[in-house]
Amino acid sequence: MKAMILAAGLGTRLRPLTNTIPKPLLPVGGTPLIIWNLLLLRACGIRDVIINLHYLGHLIEEAIGDGSGWDMQVRYSHEPTLLGTGGGLKAAEWFFEHHPFLVINGDTLIDLDVKTLVEFHQTHGGVATLVLRDDPQAAQWGAVESDAQNRIFRINGRGMSKAELTGPLFERMFAGVHILHPSILHDAPADRSFSIIDSYMNELVRGSKLFGFLHAAYWSDIGTMARYAQAQADAEAGVIAPTT
Repeated sequence: MKAMILAAGLGTRLRPLTNTIPKPLLPVGGTPLIIWNLLLLRACGIRDVIINLHYLGHLIEEAIGDGSGWDMQVRYSHEPTLLGTGGGLKAAEWFFEHHPFLVINGDTLIDLDVKTLVEFHQTHGGVATLVLRDDPQAAQWGAVESDAQNRIFRINGRGMSKAELTGPLFERMFAGVHILHPSILHDAPADRSFSIIDSYMNELVRGSKLFGFLHAAYWSDIGTMARYAQAQADAEAGVIAPTT
């Protein structure tokens, strides 16, 4: 399986730290955030990775190069204009060669068993599997509603109508890691900014099967100064460590 790391964002909420350093290169416990994610992928056998770039992207490319320093093959998808999560995946569609692929947000720090996630996706056979977390503030992140069998029925209120449901749904939040089949991108216009979540909601309306993989271990979205400081403290305390 191949993977994509989304690393094109501006990191505006982390300024002034990101005035001269792109967010994926900010160190957590002495290791750049994007390297945490490369090591996570490598540990489960994923060695072919593409990274999308925009803001200060040349610094990321200089730091990682072709990936050989980590025994990986890394390529890049340059975005002169930001394309969003969906548009970024669409621009790199050629890389995936019609096979399911894994995506991780460049600002996600997670202790995830990727092998088990991949096995879950293959066993359930959905067009996509989203890593989900229980969170009392799930609605603030964008609620993903799934049933007791982990099938997703609604995202941000869109999908199957409540009148069609036969059992209770559980509200969870999307953790920024997912596996999807590139067929989801086939009808999306090229060179246009859009969110992959919009594509997922469209798939639900069509009746496609999407599943949620419940994650209970460490997770952090390094999107604010407070969360960055907490991640630093967690790394220093040994709560989270780079995958080896």
